[in-house]
Amino acid sequence: MKELVSGESEEESNGVNLMEFSDEILLHILSYVPCTDLVLNVRKTCRKLATLCLDKSLTHTVLLQKDYKVNKDKVKQLMRDIGKEIYQLNMAGCYWLPSSTIDHVIRCKNLVKLNLSGCHITSLRLSKMLSALQHLRSLAIDVNPGFDASQLSSECKATLSRVSELKQTLYTPSYGVVPCCTSLEKLLLYFEILDRSREGFMLSGQLMVGESNVPHYQNLRVFYARLAPGYVNQEVVRLYLAVLSDRTPENLHAFLISAPGSFAETGATKNLLDSMARNVRLDALQLPKAWINGSGLLQHLKFNNPFYFSFSRCTLSGGHLIQRVINGGKDLKSLTSLNLSGCVHCLAPESLFRKAEDDIDSSILESLVVSCCNLRHLNLSAAHHHSSESIGNHLCQLLSRLKHLLSLALPVCSITDVAANVEKPPTQPNAAPQTFGKKVRVGIQTYPRNLTDQANQKIESSVFWTLMGSLRFLETLEIIGSSFSSAMPRNEPAIRNSLPPCVRAQSVGDSEVAAISQLTYLQSLTLAQLPNIITGSGLVSIGLQCQHLRTLSLANLGMMGKVVYMSALMDMLKHCKCLRDLRLEQPYFSAGAQFFQALSHCSSLQRLCIVSRSGTLQSDAVMSFMASCLEVVMCHMFMGESLTVCRNLQQSIVRSFQADRPALNVVIFPLLHEDLTEVIRDVPMRHLDEITLFKSRVAEEPPNLWW
Repeated sequence: MKELVSGESEEESNGVNLMEFSDEILLHILSYVPCTDLVLNVRKTCRKLATLCLDKSLTHTVLLQKDYKVNKDKVKQLMRDIGKEIYQLNMAGCYWLPSSTIDHVIRCKNLVKLNLSGCHITSLRLSKMLSALQHLRSLAIDVNPGFDASQLSSECKATLSRVSELKQTLYTPSYGVVPCCTSLEKLLLYFEILDRSREGFMLSGQLMVGESNVPHYQNLRVFYARLAPGYVNQEVVRLYLAVLSDRTPENLHAFLISAPGSFAETGATKNLLDSMARNVRLDALQLPKAWINGSGLLQHLKFNNPFYFSFSRCTLSGGHLIQRVINGGKDLKSLTSLNLSGCVHCLAPESLFRKAEDDIDSSILESLVVSCCNLRHLNLSAAHHHSSESIGNHLCQLLSRLKHLLSLALPVCSITDVAANVEKPPTQPNAAPQTFGKKVRVGIQTYPRNLTDQANQKIESSVFWTLMGSLRFLETLEIIGSSFSSAMPRNEPAIRNSLPPCVRAQSVGDSEVAAISQLTYLQSLTLAQLPNIITGSGLVSIGLQCQHLRTLSLANLGMMGKVVYMSALMDMLKHCKCLRDLRLEQPYFSAGAQFFQALSHCSSLQRLCIVSRSGTLQSDAVMSFMASCLEVVMCHMFMGESLTVCRNLQQSIVRSFQADRPALNVVIFPLLHEDLTEVIRDVPMRHLDEITLFKSRVAEEPPNLWW
């Protein structure tokens, strides 16, 4: 921006003067500049920009959630200069700001919406702040150990009584501020409570009787609960649900519970669901798999223009899906997001007597595509969806009709051409596993050097190539092996052995990856467990053609005994100028000087995560990379190095760069160390949830659930 507003002689020589643009154009340009830069820097350059930078369109909503350069002093100055003009303030994930920073939010007297998720805040500070924000209607906070609702003042509780939207992330068993929010219309709960304390004591999900005066949610329209693994999280969420089962809100239109693993149904939850079936019409639904499996619940629930369904990991058959959800082909043009991840039988007529690897029934998928023609987000991952040999009925051919798709998640075995698998016999059960292959000659490029040669090697008539060509506006794509499991743990030890890839997926490799390069507007790409990656040539095509790529996650590509695609990956990275997040998970990955030199071309990179069993790293190369890539604020490496090597490198990075990068978060630790789970619990939730932990993110939540 400074370059644009200075240097008049250069502008005049080129015949272009930024200040000659209309105010509308300038405001549009300025909307891409972080608010802190606008208010604290840009507006000081000239009179015209001084006025424009304080325009209501730029100061009404202030987003600091990924402004990693903001610090306490900048926030203080920002609130002092434009605090009264701010109506919406998002500081989510600003974990590096001290708790005292929250004191300056009091200046924003007109705040209507405030997001402090991931920020350090005490009960007393929260009370003082909310007492001054009488217009607040939407609030997001964390509830940490030590939270005490008795410290909230009467003025604070008065503000909370007017809040209609609340998002609460719980790190300790508590109701938080929910008992004070008597006008709630939207309640979002994220349960991140660990079963054990840091001292090793078992935690209980039972809450104090005096805290249980949770109001009846007569105005509630949206209820969402997402549980991390752990028994305590299930105990606490049941206490919240008990109130809903007592009296189900008549205006409830979205009921969503995301729970990993087994979450058994109880008498109270059954009463709640029965009450919902009688009294409400839903627009969005997600339930734990045990609540749906084997029950006729879906047959009784009523829907009204639904926009989101998630049946993740349910044993729902395709017959039930068609008959009970879309009523045999009922018009569902309103549905924009559908999550069928892990639903191994959802494209088969019946789940009984069927193997997960059997061919899908294309008529079920066709009915789904025809009825839900406006889908924008679709997740079919974590299952075997094998197409039959019948012409025109391949899964990819049917999905190509969904012209509005913005995000898509598929299992690797679903994108392979049936003909290719017929010609290539499946791997014999007694054959040796694909772990080590023929060595690649050093110094010789093993993939085509230009796109013309590369195109000649692809089968452009393949069904996946055609699918990618028909989804030109796709922004997020995930291709994940149906049996892939990340080695990165959540609350358990790191996985040492991974399951072999599906036999049908054995032919998926470089040509399929090259087909992805047709997605001009691609922003996020995940590729996991593609066994037939030989050189990685398709990655170079993506780097050249997908210039909007911001997030890249690669895991277990090719043979597991060596990183066969390293040369291509380094060539790819040289073209990824917009890349911000990179996650690599690959055994025996060598993070050396050449890799980090290539990665240094990614000038926009902010977050890096490498997970590698038996992997190695070169400390000097890491330090040089951190020095050259000034935007990097997160560096997570879980390798095969010793604890001493990891600790020394982590300390060196923090010591060298923490002062200039307030948000710097560095975790370098042996992947198979017994204390890894203790290290993981200290990672800021923003990084842990968005990049460090591997998971499918397509249709994970309803679109526009919060901000």
